[in-house]
Amino acid sequence: MKPRTFALAAAFAVTAVAPARADRDPTAEERARIEDFLRSEGFSDWGPIELDDEAWEVEGAMPEGSDEGYDLKLDPTTLEIIEREED
Repeated sequence: MKPRTFALAAAFAVTAVAPARADRDPTAEERARIEDFLRSEGFSDWGPIELDDEAWEVEGAMPEGSDEGYDLKLDPTTLEIIEREED
């Protein structure tokens, strides 16, 4: 096998078996946009925010004046709440 062909085959094999990192934290701009949206929806506090499974996940979002929180999934483009589950 030629060295270049071997190198390409090895690189492909490594990328094919390397796990993809599905979730990530929001950038500063994304975080500001998400937090503005959460406030506009009446939430006053929340926990970690991360992009996972192609949706923003917000843990422990607390509606203002409530002591019950929700785990939310937000559409990554529109930020529409696509899932709300009691925390």
